[in-house]
Amino acid sequence: MNDTFRDVKVRLRKLDELLDRGGITNVEFAQAVSRTRRALKRGDRSREPGAELRTLLERAEGLAPTVR
Repeated sequence: MNDTFRDVKVRLRKLDELLDRGGITNVEFAQAVSRTRRALKRGDRSREPGAELRTLLERAEGLAPTVR
């Protein structure tokens, strides 16, 4: 697995933890995390993450502070 993908997976796990702690009530955040998860599954782990995956991850991370 590419080291960059490993970093993406770590960042996504942190978002999943936030989602488990009550982020499910924030629909926009939950959808952003779900989209990121699906894009990660489709990604080619032998290459750098694509622009779509990076954009989705950044969007989900941007919504994380709105979760209480």
